[in-house]
Amino acid sequence: MYTFKKEERLCNKKLIDGLFHNGSSFLCYPFRASWQHTNAAQQFPVQILFSASKKRFKRAVDRNLIKRRMREAYRLQKQSYLYNTLIDADKKIVLSVGYIGKEILPYDVFEKKMLKLLIQLGGEVIK
Repeated sequence: MYTFKKEERLCNKKLIDGLFHNGSSFLCYPFRASWQHTNAAQQFPVQILFSASKKRFKRAVDRNLIKRRMREAYRLQKQSYLYNTLIDADKKIVLSVGYIGKEILPYDVFEKKMLKLLIQLGGEVIK
């Protein structure tokens, strides 16, 4: 339930290209979420990609820290706020969460904002 397996990560180039060209997106500062419905056979209701800008954060250590914090916040909250909603609606999506903030925030802020993002995403996918 609180795991984040390889099958949950978005790695397929075609799906990523389709997501950024045809997907829907919204802003939930400091995150930008892009998502798209998919018919691909996947084990989990969501395949996700995390990113941090090399332009804003020059050092790889900083980008990795941001992505680690995003993954952890997502991992702990995905089941109750996103997976249950998608399973009830029988939908599967691919999702990209990009960090657009200007500085590295503490983990508790990441957690609160990720919760807000997941609730907003659940509402948009069900529409």
